[in-house]
Amino acid sequence: MTGMRGAALLLVLWLVALLTALVGAYALTARIEALQGRVRSRGAMAQEIARAGMEYALVRVADRNPETHWQPNGRAYAWRFDGHDVQVRIIDETGKVDLNQADVPLLSRLMQVLGEPPDASDALAAAIVDWRDADDLSQPVGGAEDGDYAAAGRPYGAKDAPFETIAELEQVLGMTPDLYARLEPFLTLYSGRGQPDATYAQGPVLVAMGMDATAWLAQREAAGAAGALQLVGTGSGTYSIESRARLADGRETSLRTVVRAGASPVPGSAYTLLRWEEGASPQ
Repeated sequence: MTGMRGAALLLVLWLVALLTALVGAYALTARIEALQGRVRSRGAMAQEIARAGMEYALVRVADRNPETHWQPNGRAYAWRFDGHDVQVRIIDETGKVDLNQADVPLLSRLMQVLGEPPDASDALAAAIVDWRDADDLSQPVGGAEDGDYAAAGRPYGAKDAPFETIAELEQVLGMTPDLYARLEPFLTLYSGRGQPDATYAQGPVLVAMGMDATAWLAQREAAGAAGALQLVGTGSGTYSIESRARLADGRETSLRTVVRAGASPVPGSAYTLLRWEEGASPQ
């Protein structure tokens, strides 16, 4: 009888331990799911606030009032939305170097401004033009056609057609991840210009154009402060917009877009999206 009671007690203890483990596991799972839900909810909120910053920038860049106009030349603007901090930069795409229109000298000078040696810059600029042109003839200063890609072990050759995305530049023979990261902020596919518009160009682009960037940027800043919209302008209507939102709990998210203001194929929208990239902090 004593043995049976002992066995029963052990069984009860085992069941209690099992139930405790199950309850603990359930509680842990519920906590994790609650935390995940909170993160998703806060992330969605931050993304919507960043999007609000992007759309607000389109309103302000079109504003003809010099007191409230935002210049599309890369200046950072601070904004508060529903108690949260938003920082917005807007850049007119005509102030960038167009990958499908720029010639070898301009592309080479931009890479040199960003720290690349002259010879390597010339060769890579020529390879960029060879990638997009329709012939199979290398540029006079080097370049890269199908045979060069085959010799380098690449399973593809020169595209012989225009760039469709900026990221496509990473496939060009001679391009490195480090150089691409430095180049990308100054490149576009949407200006349609062989030379950038100095009104909106950033410092490295101005130097690549052969201009005194320091003097020009100071003149542009002074014109903006004086409300001289004839120099600062409202832009071409196609903009890169970076919107960074920071919530009260410290969570941050960013939104990088290229948009074309005006009529959109989407009913009710005042702009057309050409590029969209999202990012968030791990908090």
